Amino acid sequence: MQQTDTSSAAGAPARPAAPPTGLSPSRAGDFLTCPLLYRLRVIDRLPEPPSPAATRGTLVHAVLERLFDSPAAERTPERALGLLRPQWERLLGERPELGSLFPDDPDGAALTGWLADAEKLVGQWFRLEDPTRLHPVERELYVETALESGLLLRGYIDRVDVAPTGEVRLVDYKTGRAPSRDFEGKAMFQMKFYALVVWRWKGVIPKRLQLVYLGGGGDVVSYDPDEADLLAVERKLQALWERIAQAVATGDFPATRNRLCDWCDHRASCPEFGGTPPPYPLPVPPARTPDGPTRTSDESDPTGDPMSKES
Repeated sequence: MQQTDTSSAAGAPARPAAPPTGLSPSRAGDFLTCPLLYRLRVIDRLPEPPSPAATRGTLVHAVLERLFDSPAAERTPERALGLLRPQWERLLGERPELGSLFPDDPDGAALTGWLADAEKLVGQWFRLEDPTRLHPVERELYVETALESGLLLRGYIDRVDVAPTGEVRLVDYKTGRAPSRDFEGKAMFQMKFYALVVWRWKGVIPKRLQLVYLGGGGDVVSYDPDEADLLAVERKLQALWERIAQAVATGDFPATRNRLCDWCDHRASCPEFGGTPPPYPLPVPPARTPDGPTRTSDESDPTGDPMSKES
């Protein structure tokens, strides 16, 4: 699910820095991609301006969610397209900063083109799924559970389907293109995360995990997990959380160049692009020597130069 954190949007009131309290698929992905990005989003909580692509994804998700308010026979393409403008107005009312997406658009041409792209994505969905035959038991379901270790897992599932025979299917909409086979596993990790949460929460392993890609030519990617899959995901998340806890304790969140850097809002704070991260906002315990008393950072270097080591 593409959830937008409105509290960190540009123009929204800044929240005080705080240590992380749990993991979502998006934030787990941030740390695996670039620990510094994770820090700036989760701990520093730096604002990020809205983007046309992400906001369009939020809009399309809202339309597909609301469409299921209608009786099955009325879930038509025309009904769905008719929801686009009202849902956009709703989003704009909830998040006025979204108006900055089209600052120089006196005749509304840019907004019209942007909505037309959203229409194409909605239309693509009808070629991939038939909503008149779907009966979701949940939409935009917030799920949360704590593992035995205490690690809190949480997230939003776009749609939960339950067959008459009781099998559970978890569905997530993606407004981008389907990844190549080399990256399918990374994309499905999000769904395995959700499956683990549902299993630990409800005691039921979902029968099927399904990603519905609306971009490009459209595609549906499915996977049937088993207990071994979910136990492996649980181990991976626990190991990841331990790495995050170590980084939080030391303030060491290195920047990692990757293919998403071109779209990152935090390049000005990234050493990989000549930037400087803001001072680490959480307390870091003084370093200890292997067999000596606690020393401050300047005492730990024989030159006494506090700038001779990374903080």
